[in-house]
Amino acid sequence: MSAPYDPATTAPARTAAKLTVSDAEQMQELGRRLAKLLRPGDLVLLSGRLGAGKTTLARGLGEGLDVRGAVTSPTFVIARVHPPLSGGPALVHVDAYRLGGGLDEMEDLDLDVSLPESVVVVEWGDGKVEELSEDRLHVVIGRAEGDETVENDVREVAVIGIGPRWAVADLSPLVG
Repeated sequence: MSAPYDPATTAPARTAAKLTVSDAEQMQELGRRLAKLLRPGDLVLLSGRLGAGKTTLARGLGEGLDVRGAVTSPTFVIARVHPPLSGGPALVHVDAYRLGGGLDEMEDLDLDVSLPESVVVVEWGDGKVEELSEDRLHVVIGRAEGDETVENDVREVAVIGIGPRWAVADLSPLVG
């Protein structure tokens, strides 16, 4: 599986979990399980090619966080805020695909203001939002090793915890 950037070269990291996901429903379930580990102030970067399953994972995160509104790709609006329905954190879902520069171009989104009380999930955020937090999860989604066929939904997912918060986190619930 290839990643567009290696977070281990920019900050202390540990690969917390590697798993195989066989279809969209399992990807969404992974999002629901991951949501149970998140808290306000968490930054999650989702990486993978077009069609890898980033938005499907974000949809599961929204379900797990019990937020309002359908979690869909925010490609054209860049960011959507999904308020909580049951007292948990809001989900700020960002698609940085159309944004070129780093954090400077993202400043208009006020992610630094949203981050302390929300879970911020950024698709295509590699090299653009890492400065928002020394603690973040990087979820890298790729096709199963040696399989580049479009028909196959099997994905290899690596969840990489970066920073002190994730260095001590138990991410084993993601695998089960």
